[in-house]
Amino acid sequence: MANTYLFTSESVGEGHPDKLCDQISDAILDEALKLQQDARVAIETFASNGVIIVGGEMTLKKGYIDIQEVARGIVKKVGYDNPDYGLDYKSCGIMSNINHQSPDIALGVDEKANHEMGAGDQGMMFGYACKETPELMPAPIMFSHKIMMKASEVRHNGDMSFLRPDGKCQVTVEYKDGKPFRIHTVVLSHQHDPDVSYDDLKEELIEKVIKVALPEKLLDNKTIYLVNPTGRFVAGGPMADTGLTGRKIVVDTYGGAGKVGGGSFSGKDPSKVDRSAAYVARYICKNLVAAGIAEKCELELAYAIGVAMPVSINLNFFGTGKYPEESVVEIIKKVFPLKPKDIITVLDLQKPIYLSTSIYGHFGRDNFSWEKTDKVEEILKELKK
Repeated sequence: MANTYLFTSESVGEGHPDKLCDQISDAILDEALKLQQDARVAIETFASNGVIIVGGEMTLKKGYIDIQEVARGIVKKVGYDNPDYGLDYKSCGIMSNINHQSPDIALGVDEKANHEMGAGDQGMMFGYACKETPELMPAPIMFSHKIMMKASEVRHNGDMSFLRPDGKCQVTVEYKDGKPFRIHTVVLSHQHDPDVSYDDLKEELIEKVIKVALPEKLLDNKTIYLVNPTGRFVAGGPMADTGLTGRKIVVDTYGGAGKVGGGSFSGKDPSKVDRSAAYVARYICKNLVAAGIAEKCELELAYAIGVAMPVSINLNFFGTGKYPEESVVEIIKKVFPLKPKDIITVLDLQKPIYLSTSIYGHFGRDNFSWEKTDKVEEILKELKK
């Protein structure tokens, strides 16, 4: 008898209050990296009603960033351009309270003649990959992201002009013997203008968004569609729900299918291993799965502040591996960068690339360097030794 079970993941749109804050934080980070490649940045953003507060730490040797201009630009880009939405880029209040990074942290992180660059903080980070999708990502989170991407597209191009910026969805996938078998349930809640009828809204979101975004072969006449289950979603965004940087880390990673570490990503420069080590952990797992070493792979890296090498490495193939995990860990140490400076160099992380990571997940899109599978041949070569 087949082993069947359900697993659900969610994604949120660019206008979700938390994601709005992630985008502002990463946009400020990008501006800092344009001025100085090794800028030290840790920016948090808070949004509620018509007010946005930006705080944190930033160390720049030169240049100036207009925080108000950057924040308003993101609010406008997302689509909060009407006072009726509860947030309008032209009139919203923006406050900033940014300090320098602590010099005590710099003692352990900055590279000096007698000290290599250390990790920017302690913590454990996880990477994950599996063969459920072409992106080597878990199916529920990838399907959820694709729905939100499509919803954003039809909102911005005017095809569904009655949609407002806020929205979220979740997809429940039915698995049979560990593989995606069918899509069981789709929940999509999207903010909208008050004058659109519920029936029209539901029909258009199902036909123009959900069914276009999802694989047709996994949808059937038993698939459940729950669109705006309360019947109305007019009040949204920061007017209805406070936003904060870093609160959507499960959306940012693997939708709960893989573990998450102790820190979020957005607003942090790559000296913070919360971000860079999570990226390299994904890079390692994706290459191992692409090389056929395992069907499913999870990697934990743990660091101490000011220390370059991980204090621990843990690899789990969930019983799908062709080789013992302990022997593959030794190959990881030979083939992949694990020190912060090496990670930054190999993945080319000192560039203004981070705004594009802040929505629809940090993993599973080929335009990011940590999604490359360029280490497959080297892994296989090491296995033959």
